[in-house]
Amino acid sequence: MPQMACSSKVLINMQRHSSVPLTFSAGRILRELLLLTLFAAVPFCHASEPTPLALSAFNSYISSVESRLARQHRSPNDFIAPIASPAQIEIRLRRGELIIEQLTPPASPDLPGAMLHDWRGTAFAAGAKAADFERMMKNFSAYPQYFSPQVVQARVLSHDGDRFQTSIRVRQQHVITVVMDTAYEVTFGRLDAQHGYSISRSSRISEIGSPSTRNERALKPSEQHGFLWRLNTYWSYEERDGGLYMQIESVSLTRSIPAGLGWAIGPFVTSVPRESLEFTLRSACTALKKQH
Repeated sequence: MPQMACSSKVLINMQRHSSVPLTFSAGRILRELLLLTLFAAVPFCHASEPTPLALSAFNSYISSVESRLARQHRSPNDFIAPIASPAQIEIRLRRGELIIEQLTPPASPDLPGAMLHDWRGTAFAAGAKAADFERMMKNFSAYPQYFSPQVVQARVLSHDGDRFQTSIRVRQQHVITVVMDTAYEVTFGRLDAQHGYSISRSSRISEIGSPSTRNERALKPSEQHGFLWRLNTYWSYEERDGGLYMQIESVSLTRSIPAGLGWAIGPFVTSVPRESLEFTLRSACTALKKQH
């Protein structure tokens, strides 16, 4: 079992929001203030890393996801996964609507101290081509422009054909601000000129304390809060109907909710992966639109 470190100060090395956007509903403001109070006041143990059993369960789940996607990517007729509720889906997509689905399986006893999140989003970018999307996604140095403000920095560490080793600093703002340095192995592939995909697997995720100050440092494993332990992202894209259908599936592993706080924190924790995926998908659509 990994060492567990307890702390009564959950907001160490994190910043509070300086303001609340006026577009937030009053109910959401109150809920986020309540969550912030709970995070700050209730002591709990934070896991420095996932247990071997949780990692094994995550890797097994990833294997099944990647096997499913490999089958999809062998045929142009099944390249994009069908939407759970197919009625008028393509019409809605071409109107600019995002279709977001939760694929997360029921909680499993094989994930002690951890939570698995699996979300999929589908969008349509009118006028875009598969080559446009692949070129954009390989331009890692431009990610801070494409995916601002979540992506702060991005660079390629090494490159071999369609395989990239990358380093990306991300910032997540949900009641509290969390900055992480992440490393990914990214592989691009294509079935033909109209069908392509990418596979992004996290190889390192480190929480950063006092970011953008002279005291900035990567937190030790015993100091980290387990907001994100693993993140794999899978893009599938298909050019037809005068544009590009894009589908992104995001599978992540995080620490579990502190005992007794599920009633309050549960909905918040489960909403973060969805909102992050939706932001990424919408940002990709916006970036493609600017290119033509």
